[in-house]
Amino acid sequence: MVRANTLAALAAFSLVPVRAFDLDAKSDDSIKATASSIASVLVGYYNGNETGEVPGLLSEPYYWWNAGAMWDTLIQYWQLTGDSQYNGIVSQALQFQQGQDGDFMPLNQTKTLGNDDQATWALAAMSAAEQNFPAPEGKSWVSLADAVFNEQALRWDTKTCEGGLRWQIFSFNAGYSYKNGVSNGDFFQLASRLARYTGNTTYSDWAFTVYNWTTSIGFIDDEYNVYDGADAIQNCTSLSKVQFSYVAGTYISGAAHMYNISSGDEQNNWKTALDGLLKTNLDLFFPKGIATEISCEGSGTCNVDMHSMKGIFGQNLVDTIKVAPYTSSDIVKVLTSTAEAAADACSSTGCSLSWNGKDDDTKTGGVGESLSALSYVQGLLVGKAAAPVTQATGGSASNSNGTATGTSGTSTNASTSGSPTSSGTAAPTTSGNAAVALGSQMGMGGVVAIVGSMAWFML
Repeated sequence: MVRANTLAALAAFSLVPVRAFDLDAKSDDSIKATASSIASVLVGYYNGNETGEVPGLLSEPYYWWNAGAMWDTLIQYWQLTGDSQYNGIVSQALQFQQGQDGDFMPLNQTKTLGNDDQATWALAAMSAAEQNFPAPEGKSWVSLADAVFNEQALRWDTKTCEGGLRWQIFSFNAGYSYKNGVSNGDFFQLASRLARYTGNTTYSDWAFTVYNWTTSIGFIDDEYNVYDGADAIQNCTSLSKVQFSYVAGTYISGAAHMYNISSGDEQNNWKTALDGLLKTNLDLFFPKGIATEISCEGSGTCNVDMHSMKGIFGQNLVDTIKVAPYTSSDIVKVLTSTAEAAADACSSTGCSLSWNGKDDDTKTGGVGESLSALSYVQGLLVGKAAAPVTQATGGSASNSNGTATGTSGTSTNASTSGSPTSSGTAAPTTSGNAAVALGSQMGMGGVVAIVGSMAWFML
């Protein structure tokens, strides 16, 4: 059984100097050893598997979505490193938090449950399905992801802004009037991954709808900047142009999966979108080659939610290489430089948030910092990772058939500059793994008081 430890307290009383992890980015053994050390630090913040605690949840100040992101990270850890020691607590967490209806809507999370929070857990279940993560007998991980997709499709709202998901699910939660990039981006990513996994065009049609709406409303501009969102009461006419790495990352992953299952002109359109998103956002979020949450790191204003964002972005980039291996040459460069910097900012007591060499206080780190560092370090192993499975290549089937349409969910495929405008997808590409291209290369549920992500700086 994995037990929690109070890392900061141990460090305070330790007389032994704290040393950073020594990572050799060219050695698989060193990468795995460093990833193992950081994973141990990350899991050390969790005590939900202990008697009297709630499985799947992290203690305050962390929110429900933070835990979902952590389990997704550990699924990728198992797939990339082969270390299964945490699989038991991951499986327990996903099962316990699936909710009464198997849709990741547990009743005790209602007051902070946004579409992005729900989607975070659905994407973790999707990762489990794609990696053939061991499932309970008679159950399938993809059924959980599919249930979330079906519910979110029914929430597609054309009464304001001509479409889009609202940030919050329930009208009594602050933020209900806000339509944001991450809720819609996660829905886009979920649809694209379900499309690849199942071969069902219902999902790919929805992915087109969401992406085209996102570009038409301006959440993604002509230069492929990805913005936070807009107020639905004002019909999304005034954008919040704050930029967060994980919002860009979820669109990059979705575009990569759509590229993977497309062909001909359609694939060229998705390649244009993917290339544009990568170019703009790798330049933006990797100053000097190091992953940085630019909205808050420099000013020291990152809140708990923001500490995980660049790590989720890193996972999205690793997933992108798996399904669009041609992107590896650009991505691996920043994965490597960031992983080296992150390892140097981690020790057995935790990880620092900033990896630019100016912040060496690892004792102040927490879940988000460790999750982020782990994402980049373990990501160095992507060159030997197999492509995600599909139902046709060994994955389990869903109990649903992906038929959600909703009264306002009809795909319009609106024509917008720089975005795909048609559906009709080809079979997913599964014949190779990321190593083919690499060759010799190596919602925030907690923000409930104020609408809009600009308010995060006031928390």
